[in-house]
Amino acid sequence: MEENLFHNIMLVISLKLFRSRPFSCLLRNTSNYRFEIKTILQWFYKRIGDAKMGAKASNMQQSSSNGTDADNYVESVVCHENDINENEMKVFDIGDEGKVLIVKQKGEINAMGTACTHYGAPLVSGALGDGRVRCPWHGACFNIKTGDIEDFPGFDAIPCYKVTITPKGEVKVRAKLSELKSKKRIKDIGMDTRTDQTVAVIIGGGPSGATCAETLRSEGFKGRVIMVCKEKYLPYDRVKVSKISSIAAIEKLEVRTDEYYRNANIEVIKGNGATKVDAAKKIVHLEDGKQLNFDKLFIATGVTPRIPDIPGVNLKNIFTVRDYEDSVNILNALGTEKDKHVVVLGLSYIGLESASSCNEKSKSMTVVGKDKTPLGILFGHEIGRSLQKFYEDRGVKFEFETVISKCNGENGYIKSVELTNGKVLPADMLIMGIGSVLNTGFLKDSGLAIEPNGAVTVDNRLETNIKDIYAGGDMASAPVFAAGNKNIAISHIGLAQYHGRIAAFNMANKETFLKSVPFFWTVLFGKSIRYAGCGKAASTQIVGDIEELKFVIYFFDENDKVIAVGSCMRDPVVAQYAEFVTQGKTLYKKDLTEDPFAWTKEITNFEQ
Repeated sequence: MEENLFHNIMLVISLKLFRSRPFSCLLRNTSNYRFEIKTILQWFYKRIGDAKMGAKASNMQQSSSNGTDADNYVESVVCHENDINENEMKVFDIGDEGKVLIVKQKGEINAMGTACTHYGAPLVSGALGDGRVRCPWHGACFNIKTGDIEDFPGFDAIPCYKVTITPKGEVKVRAKLSELKSKKRIKDIGMDTRTDQTVAVIIGGGPSGATCAETLRSEGFKGRVIMVCKEKYLPYDRVKVSKISSIAAIEKLEVRTDEYYRNANIEVIKGNGATKVDAAKKIVHLEDGKQLNFDKLFIATGVTPRIPDIPGVNLKNIFTVRDYEDSVNILNALGTEKDKHVVVLGLSYIGLESASSCNEKSKSMTVVGKDKTPLGILFGHEIGRSLQKFYEDRGVKFEFETVISKCNGENGYIKSVELTNGKVLPADMLIMGIGSVLNTGFLKDSGLAIEPNGAVTVDNRLETNIKDIYAGGDMASAPVFAAGNKNIAISHIGLAQYHGRIAAFNMANKETFLKSVPFFWTVLFGKSIRYAGCGKAASTQIVGDIEELKFVIYFFDENDKVIAVGSCMRDPVVAQYAEFVTQGKTLYKKDLTEDPFAWTKEITNFEQ
């Protein structure tokens, strides 16, 4: 009670001072209000309440039964230093309060959270690299000393805990209770932005743009940050968009709140896209006619689903899968009666995910595509045929080596589709997943270097041919480390976030270079498929049981060099390969002869 009264008194005094002329004159921007109050409170606590509050804090740290969870700590011996070997990860209980991941590397023991902050994968099952651990599911990487996220997907860091080695060799860990429960750490990136007149504009509210905005602040950029979002929502988890049957309310998908962006002094413009970039004058033109001046610009406008040019394609209940509204509309059209004949156009990830997600809610499900098998163009037709059977066992039908030539309707709604093989399929709904078009048309007269496919060319710092203008994500043709730093435009959330991070470092004048290893994944009827690497394969080698869909596949170029690794239900081999390549190591077919997984031991074979 006394501490609450003390805090309230300090708040009233600081508000009085804040509104007085000397203090109010310091402000040029009301977005600094929270920062000012916080600063004044901190000053009072330091000058007046230091002894009182410090004593209370000490008591809180000694006991986990007083105060709130946010102020409480637990300290416990979790193991002996001999219980964990060099370059090993193990999970231990910390008292009765939770678990910690203990990592021993280069003779030092570190303690951190146990789960990836993206979807909760157990990090102990991931790949331990040089100073970081990589998630086994989706490839996100976390620094073992700081917990900071260094590769993606995901937005939050992992908590790291204080480690003390006792004279008896016991490993004692001290952890904040709130972090043990949340298993994540959200960085406080609020700062005073009054002294820097630099303006950084970010076009795009997707994963790349959102990561860029946060990284600018976390890396100390004190200028103005403006993020322009074409959609009417804050940045959200786009991975869940294709998981149509389980799509949640948008508030649960948004990765940050309005309050978070306000505290970080990140201005978010929603429902207003860019129409033009005047590079010479450094102006971004918006749909509503407004103009934004910039000193630094990051463009991450993503892609738009490709629409086939066929009769009837504008009928109702024809969908693409790209944003939140798409998923909501598909789910509403499906209804709850299981009375809809659904046709999916496309044999790639989006098409197969849509079929998997919607199958239980449909009367019939047919997937149409011009290839011979599902995912055959990537994994080969042997695996494709097993995947086909896996789908057919669940009631899904296929029409291969054909496409839709016409959509027939009734009262404005689709009722059937005609195929180029002559068949007519009943279709109350059509979901299309046949690729995408890059959202770069508004850059036509900007002076930026744009490739024939519409991708914006960038260097290994994500900078375009025009100084201080950067681009990243799906619409950027950027050097890919796993492909010998060849410029390639790749569409995937993890890489998009990584682009946003690297661009932000360079926009904040902290020169950093790309070192990307693309990492893809999908879950189809509960089967997890992963792929890391890049390039067109000349041959492949499969290890495992194809019929059971439990395998690893190696992709080789014409020189028998491994350029990618894929898997189904064989974690964490793809995460291990991604870490292997990131370290600059090379794998050849001959290295797989005796033991196709011997190379995984080399991930922790680096200079001590």
